[in-house]
Amino acid sequence: MSGWQWVKVVGNFLNLSTLAGLGVGVIGRARFSRGPRGLFFANGYKLGFPVAGAFTIGNVVLSKHERSYFEDEALVRHEERHSWQYFCLIGLFMLPLYVVGVIISFLLTGDPASRNPFERLAGLKDGGYVERPIQPIGKTVTQAFSVLRSRPKGQ
Repeated sequence: MSGWQWVKVVGNFLNLSTLAGLGVGVIGRARFSRGPRGLFFANGYKLGFPVAGAFTIGNVVLSKHERSYFEDEALVRHEERHSWQYFCLIGLFMLPLYVVGVIISFLLTGDPASRNPFERLAGLKDGGYVERPIQPIGKTVTQAFSVLRSRPKGQ
């Protein structure tokens, strides 16, 4: 680990974001292991929220997948960039800002990641995202309602 990565590890412990990530992993019954670059992997995460292949809180990368999912170096780089975002934003302040980014991106493109500044700074392609073009808001609203109508009742 580099010196700066140690600074991030300590900073994210002090700003409580890594502790929050560990807590979420425990609640989600994940199995923990050490990863590269000061990251901790929490695999086998059982909760259905958020809907993502992986998500990061502090230095903890949570995933419903097995550890082999993180053999993709680009994905690990993407998630490490998110851990730096927690460090730079002094911890859990990132979460509401990230939600705002999701909303703005969805309104602009119909996709929660394409115009989310946090996902863009972490590298869309590295995170497995496809960049969607900006579209008229009417199209986004129509897409959202068609998805809601197509779901079976009770979901």
